[in-house]
Amino acid sequence: MKAMILAAGLGTRLRPLTDRKPKVLMPVANRPIIARVIDYLKAHGFSQLMVNAHHHHRQLVDYVDNGRPFGLPIDIRVEPEILGTGGGIKNTSDFWDDDPFVVINGDILTDINLTHAYEDHLKSGALVTLIVHDCAPFNQIEIDEHGNILDIARQNLPGRWAFTGIHIMNPELLSHIPGSVFYDIIVCYQELIASGKAIRAFVSKNHYWRDIGTVQSYMDANRELSEKKILIGPGCQIDPSARFKDWAVVGAHSIIGQHVEIARSVLWEGAAVKERVRVVNSVVTSSKAVEYDLIREVL
Repeated sequence: MKAMILAAGLGTRLRPLTDRKPKVLMPVANRPIIARVIDYLKAHGFSQLMVNAHHHHRQLVDYVDNGRPFGLPIDIRVEPEILGTGGGIKNTSDFWDDDPFVVINGDILTDINLTHAYEDHLKSGALVTLIVHDCAPFNQIEIDEHGNILDIARQNLPGRWAFTGIHIMNPELLSHIPGSVFYDIIVCYQELIASGKAIRAFVSKNHYWRDIGTVQSYMDANRELSEKKILIGPGCQIDPSARFKDWAVVGAHSIIGQHVEIARSVLWEGAAVKERVRVVNSVVTSSKAVEYDLIREVL
């Protein structure tokens, strides 16, 4: 089975974290987001992957390395001009075969039962299935009692469901997406619904799901995946007098000086915190040196 990870976005809402790194390479509990997404897809039997890239694409190409670190082939389709969700999918038309495929946003972490959802899609005969759940304030999708999608709004509305960022598509869908232009896949879905095409929802419940779209949600993901503990990467130098409170994630080869206090914070690889400095509710990016107290900030 084949799947695509959407990873070309600029990560605007995550700046300055994404100023020098693509969003999908940001570490969560000391592992890049995209690595966790790849692991998720592999666990559900997907053996060939496509990733689109634009922002800092060279870093992503180098990290993925054609899939060698992950034990399966991974192609990367670089977009010189960003194409949007629909345009990015259309740009990979030559990658797909006759079977349904999955498209997943590169900035979500989840344990949704994708195998069950895929099987439901095969049985339904729908052109596309969107996996949805109850997650205010993102509840924008109206479905009927048979699981058919009736409307996709642009705002949260009562009695609706939220899109998880996981699509299951039949290859026929590609013929409904214009080529070589920026295009939002949601516009395609709205047009198909208006024309009477079968767009289906698979409702998932009792799962973990985290959308990493803001700095706060990024912090929440680190807190959750570190299990509210102190997570230290390899090769770190930590003075015995340093203190950690609540939870913290410290990236590989970081240096923590004397009498440092770190609480509810994320340090990327190679960070350095000078003696007697406090880092609280903050993110320190790769190779940055913290010389003064950092409270609720990003460096």
